[in-house]
Amino acid sequence: MKKNILIVSRSFYPMNSPRSFRTTELVKEFARQGHGVTLLTVKNNKHHIPFEKEFEISIKDLGPLKLPEINLNGNGNIQRMGKRVIRRGLYQLFEYPDIELMYRVKKALAFETGYDLLISIAVPHPIHWGVAWAWRKENPIAKTWVADCGDPYMGSALDSFNKMPYFKFFEKNFCQKTDFITIPIKEAREGYYPEFRDKIKVIPQGFNFDEIDLSEINHTENNVPTFAYAGGLIPGGRDPSLFLEYLTSLNIEYKFIIFTKNSELIKPYLEKANGKIEVRDYIPREKLLQFLATMDFLVNFENDTTLQLPSKLIDYYLTGRPVLSVSSFKIDRKVINEFLWGDYSNSYDFGDMDQYRIENVCSRFIHLADKGEYQWKA
Repeated sequence: MKKNILIVSRSFYPMNSPRSFRTTELVKEFARQGHGVTLLTVKNNKHHIPFEKEFEISIKDLGPLKLPEINLNGNGNIQRMGKRVIRRGLYQLFEYPDIELMYRVKKALAFETGYDLLISIAVPHPIHWGVAWAWRKENPIAKTWVADCGDPYMGSALDSFNKMPYFKFFEKNFCQKTDFITIPIKEAREGYYPEFRDKIKVIPQGFNFDEIDLSEINHTENNVPTFAYAGGLIPGGRDPSLFLEYLTSLNIEYKFIIFTKNSELIKPYLEKANGKIEVRDYIPREKLLQFLATMDFLVNFENDTTLQLPSKLIDYYLTGRPVLSVSSFKIDRKVINEFLWGDYSNSYDFGDMDQYRIENVCSRFIHLADKGEYQWKA
């Protein structure tokens, strides 16, 4: 049975982030399956009006965000450090600037009703908080509300700073009101309050495996071991330091290309690497996958937690290249050496990848909509 679906998300095409991919893939696949799809986001007319026409969906605008981000550019280290302290302080105390989304979502949802399924997508978590603010049991926006969480909030294990304790009231409020909480991996349950874990369902990140065609890329071994990493880096969590320390100690030729916006952890090793390590900015996903498919192997820096799984691993899988998975705390020199010499027998095991196909992911959300509707009527 076809559903009338409302998705609320800050991140959407053409943004280049895991949450943007999550939203975009869900919107496209639900529309392809014939469901009625409305997306509530910060609308970009240049990109979103053609998207609406192509996929026959409706994109509604949360409105322009007025709280500016703290720009870290400055004329000196002290100025940049001061701005960094201010940005961290505002984020830590007030969830600035994302807290504005809570008000924007609440205001926009005042005009929405009659949906079969509402999916709110975080991060940022004020998206959920805004839905909870607008949600009324006597006049619900949809028969079923699913709060989709890429990462835990209060229980996050990747941030260097704990959340301020008063934010637990926002977290518990949305957890009480939502019908289901969806997370990408089962281990992430531990990041949520015990009283809400019965609402948690596992629905991983999903992609259209047929959309990216890499069949024309005939991989041939590079002249020197050439490998790449793409994604964020986190001190003490998704930390490349030990790996880079070992790489730069080797007296061999190689090329390591890193796509990231978090270059601070890499800078200490660039001079020592003498050109063997290269940092690049992000590029569109399709171009990135085409580039990664030309590598001898890819590198995954493991999270310092089982609560979060990098969605980049799905992209890595699509490239067909072997993956060297590296811990932030203890590197296996033997395995690294094997990869550098072309032995990929200890490559990362992806397991069952069918669960990441977007058609299967959307089916799980539709199943939750049916269950939620039944519970509501009961």
